Amino acid sequence: MDEGLCPACKRKSLHHCDQGSKLPSLVAFPQQRREEVFQLPLKSASAAAMRSLTDLHDEYDFLDGDDRYRLLIELGRSLDPMPDALKTDATLVRGCSASVWVYPVPQADGALHFLADSNAAITKGIVALVLAAVQDKPAAEVAAMDVAAALAPFDLTRQLSSNRTQGVPNMIALVQDTARRIAAG
Repeated sequence: MDEGLCPACKRKSLHHCDQGSKLPSLVAFPQQRREEVFQLPLKSASAAAMRSLTDLHDEYDFLDGDDRYRLLIELGRSLDPMPDALKTDATLVRGCSASVWVYPVPQADGALHFLADSNAAITKGIVALVLAAVQDKPAAEVAAMDVAAALAPFDLTRQLSSNRTQGVPNMIALVQDTARRIAAG
């Protein structure tokens, strides 16, 4: 099989057909091919600008309810754009009230960079908050970290409706399962 081609149909995308495998295939594209196939740099300018969870919490804690929503929406807008070709059933996070897609991009240095999107603005902000905890960290570190504990200071379950936060544990599990698989080689 040629590198970067779908094993089912031999086209330049793993997720355009129903025959592509699930999550393990998400990392099948070699890094040098990702930019060409998806016309997307491995890391964008917004990735470098992602704020730390501590900085985000300091601002979040200072704000009232409506401004917290605005901060989450703004945070979601700062995510790297995710190509539509990656928004498939294989990258969809199960259990979210809105549609959420997460795609891992392993970096040459062993770090994981995630592309993500949602069809709901506040949910996309929550996704960005989760990614702020893990973005551009080594796969082994992401696999071992307690992401829920890192997000606990935000007290999202008390601040937001259960509909908005119900998929967070599933997204964390998906990110960490992917990190474990990549760290294992």
